Amino acid sequence: MIDSTTGHEALTFKDGSLGYNQIRMAPADEELITFQTPKGVYYYKVMPFELKNAGATYQRAMQKIFDDMLHKNVECYVDNLVVKSLKRENHPQDLRVVFERLRRYQLKRRHGIDRESKDRRNGRNSRTSKFAQA
Repeated sequence: MIDSTTGHEALTFKDGSLGYNQIRMAPADEELITFQTPKGVYYYKVMPFELKNAGATYQRAMQKIFDDMLHKNVECYVDNLVVKSLKRENHPQDLRVVFERLRRYQLKRRHGIDRESKDRRNGRNSRTSKFAQA
């Protein structure tokens, strides 16, 4: 990934560590991933990181979403995204296109310290639930 950025004047690195929990499970597969707690039986609404093929599924999704941009102004590897521009003055436009694409597919990227990580450190959970009761 880094080698492919040679010669580009502007780079932006985005961490997608929230990514796995943003891909919705197929409704037919939700009941296959159930778990039981003392409070009831639950199933995942989004792809849990623990699934055997979660990484490969996420990589395929990113390749499909950014198909026309890969190796031109976007590089994607597992949960990392690099937006690259040959000329610095084109970088804001390249970022705009990437963010519009992420918005279209309702994906968020982590950058810096966000509210969620602060809340997690304080023992609060600000995210919407990734589980549903069966």
